[in-house]
Amino acid sequence: MRSLSDALARFDRLVEVGVGSRTDLARALAAAGHDVVVVDVDPPEPPRGVRAVRDDVVERARALAAASDADQPLGPYAGAGAVYARRLPPELQRPARDVARAAGAPLYFTTLGGDPAVVDACVETVTTGTLYRVPNRD
Repeated sequence: MRSLSDALARFDRLVEVGVGSRTDLARALAAAGHDVVVVDVDPPEPPRGVRAVRDDVVERARALAAASDADQPLGPYAGAGAVYARRLPPELQRPARDVARAAGAPLYFTTLGGDPAVVDACVETVTTGTLYRVPNRD
């Protein structure tokens, strides 16, 4: 059975949404040679090789919805190969999906405990539980 890190390993540039204080995965991905950005409304001090950015995925999704196609305010998501989140609550799943899609990237996420996935996603079992993958388009 593969890990979440294994699932993300094929992407050069990764953006983690809502990292909180859990920077271990971002640190491991950066140590493996990936370009990693962690995003949070109150980002932590990032580990070596990781860039931390203050951003609100809900506000970013609203800005993207209001922008014209020529003016996509992607911010830290620009150029992402994949967007991922651990323990993503249901209320943040749609905004995270919308931001990832605007960036042309798939969204990978896990939920907390019994929280459901509220967006259409492919499901895979990984070492830490259930991994949901939302393609970068319908």
